[in-house]
Amino acid sequence: MAAELDLVVRARRAIVDGEERAVSVGVADGRIAVVAGLSEPPAAARIVTLEDDEVLLPGLVDTHVHVNEPGRTEWEGFASATAAAAAGGVTTILDMPLNSVPPTTTVEHLRVKQEAARGQVRVDVGFWGGAVPGNLGDLESLHRAGVFGFKCFLLDSGVEEFGHLDPGAFALALEETARLGALMIVHAEDGSLIDDGALDGVRYAGFLASRPRAAEETAIGLVVDRARTSGGRAHIVHLSSAGAVPLLRAARAEGVDVSVETCPHYLTFDAEHIGDGATELKCCPPIREADNREALWAALDAGDIDFVVSDHSPCTAELKQRGAGDFGAAWGGIASVQLGLPAVWTGARGRGRTLAEVVGWMASAPAERCGLAHKGRIAVGADADLVRFAPDDSFTVDVARLRHRNPVSAYAGRRLLGVVRETWLRGATVDDDAPRGRLLERGRR
Repeated sequence: MAAELDLVVRARRAIVDGEERAVSVGVADGRIAVVAGLSEPPAAARIVTLEDDEVLLPGLVDTHVHVNEPGRTEWEGFASATAAAAAGGVTTILDMPLNSVPPTTTVEHLRVKQEAARGQVRVDVGFWGGAVPGNLGDLESLHRAGVFGFKCFLLDSGVEEFGHLDPGAFALALEETARLGALMIVHAEDGSLIDDGALDGVRYAGFLASRPRAAEETAIGLVVDRARTSGGRAHIVHLSSAGAVPLLRAARAEGVDVSVETCPHYLTFDAEHIGDGATELKCCPPIREADNREALWAALDAGDIDFVVSDHSPCTAELKQRGAGDFGAAWGGIASVQLGLPAVWTGARGRGRTLAEVVGWMASAPAERCGLAHKGRIAVGADADLVRFAPDDSFTVDVARLRHRNPVSAYAGRRLLGVVRETWLRGATVDDDAPRGRLLERGRR
């Protein structure tokens, strides 16, 4: 085997099997062929040794990215989104079925998405399907076409071409995904509890009041109830309210198949420090108070939140600043696929968490839940997606240096810990001049 290795990466520090240790990782044909000790590296055509201040990580898996191409490519496109992902140590993304036009709600629309992505992607890209009013009969064909599951909204999605499911339609869709064995991922807010009357122009307090914790918690209760009765697999996206954690914990204890993610911005920012007019921090559900943020960290620590993904949801600067800082008028979404790792690592280390835990939350756990067994880990047989990471280095976020399309960031000017120095996709350094990312299908490698 040694004679056939293309690359060996030697690291005094590497995250392997949930712990930090010294290893030599051998790569052949884009896959990890051997994980050996540092002192006896196998022979290879090329040997790379990490610096003493660097840690070898598996490539991160971000299962919540809005690329928007085609249709709204001026918001974000496959070339820019995947370049940003690679710069942030993310080697696999799953693209949301909106806000592109057309949305990924039929096989025909999926093929349009795949054709738009082909030849542009710097990292590997898979696709979610959408569950919307009127496409119940399309779910099976989308499932067979290789989508990784289905995204639905329980309230207005914000774009007219991707409608939301009422409780009855949601129950039917979840019964269908249960029959297929597919994962249903849910934007869980109850629209009847959204109070647009609380909006107060540029005041963040008004925006926060308009989307209370009860809106999330009530909707999550509906998801849990329908998952229980249907036997379906459900996943709650972008949890912002820690008040839903006990409900989710109890449901899982009784065997309901429901998982949950949160996002770097909910773990980083707090409502008390969001200034009026700071619409770069508008997202739905909203960033809540500091005590809620700390409760989310505690839930991660306890295993009640399964993983952390970006919900990279960019738009143009004009849309983000629409209404001159009016929280009711501005687009809601935070572009962060490049910054998720340093943002989470900054918060984690400040709270005594380890880099191995961060890798679990951002690589192995999302990969496992979404059927990507060959991603997110340093193990024999896995894809050789690797990251050279300097955890003690730091930087100040400069929007001009971010790789996503529009220079807007909630993190602008913020000092973050941890620098990605190199990203490998299947054993080769990610290179903008030679996009080598693949289009992934569920169940196929």
